[in-house]
Amino acid sequence: MMKKSNSSFKRGIRKLKQHKLAVFSFWTLLILYLSALFAPIIAPYHYETEKRAFSYAPPSKVHFIDSKGKFSRPFIYRRNYQFNEFYKKVYQEDKTKKYPIKLFVKGDSYKFLGVLKTDIHLFGVDDAAYFNLLGTDSRGRDLFSRIVYGGQVSLSIGLVGVFIALIIGVLVGGLSGYFGGKTDTLLMRLAEIIMVIPSFYLMLSLRSVFSYSLSSLQIYFIVVFIMSFIGWPGIARVVRGMAISIRQREFVLASRALGGSHLGIIRKHIIPHTFSYVIVAASISIPGYILGESALSLLGLGIQDPYTSWGNLLSEAMAVSQIQLHPWVLIPGIFIFITVMAFNLLGDGLRDAFDPHAEFIKK
Repeated sequence: MMKKSNSSFKRGIRKLKQHKLAVFSFWTLLILYLSALFAPIIAPYHYETEKRAFSYAPPSKVHFIDSKGKFSRPFIYRRNYQFNEFYKKVYQEDKTKKYPIKLFVKGDSYKFLGVLKTDIHLFGVDDAAYFNLLGTDSRGRDLFSRIVYGGQVSLSIGLVGVFIALIIGVLVGGLSGYFGGKTDTLLMRLAEIIMVIPSFYLMLSLRSVFSYSLSSLQIYFIVVFIMSFIGWPGIARVVRGMAISIRQREFVLASRALGGSHLGIIRKHIIPHTFSYVIVAASISIPGYILGESALSLLGLGIQDPYTSWGNLLSEAMAVSQIQLHPWVLIPGIFIFITVMAFNLLGDGLRDAFDPHAEFIKK
């Protein structure tokens, strides 16, 4: 049984490697998660660092050719601003001095992984200039730095939320499908009650139960709880159907005949045979959790300023006038779109590779 399971897994991995979009999506997500893990190093500034004088500064122009027409290492010019006749702030480059973009420069201090205190950043410029790769927000905070830090919240909520929802869903579905009868009726009616309520309104109502004066860490766990509470019923229903089929298999009947306990059979035989579905369900469900957190934060019910997530970064794009004047405030939405698409494409690849019915259907 173990050898067969291992061979099936290896065969699934080989099929997955042939799915080019899924492989590309995997590497895209790996880069995003690594950037979130190493956010303090990658971000040139801390997410709270602000320079009010540079509010809504456009992305810095990176130059490769100096004023003499010679090719040079990447550099920027310091920017000054003035107000035009419409009282709009206009930024102009001061080309009297260039500021090269350096690697491993000193900047804002931070604790890497909450332990190692350092001030080394992957790239940056001298303090006399202000390097904004993707522009700044209304308070002059570097948008690229806040996006990288925001990935720590938006990306981790998807993983943590799905992990909890899978544990609950697989456990409830396994118990319901294995025991059947009143246990099945009670658990599935509970799941259907949760599923029948529109998820977005249920999410808003659950969030309104808690105080709005909580710390960002408390809000983070509340959002994870809400997402998991909404997500487990759908998983439980599918696992229940699989458990009903698996409990009639010969190896389950043999385990019963040998005196195996019910919980032992569920743990050793029922749940392991749902892993192919669980892997696919996890990859497909994570985008919903990321979008859910983004929606709550966008409405001011999730992660609050000055802490950052991709959702609350988009709150500055609520007004059409802001998008017209400062289109770079929409960039956090691009990261959400890329992440959601990557997870969906990876989920399609995993489904084609590990779904035992996929090959039969194609034939």
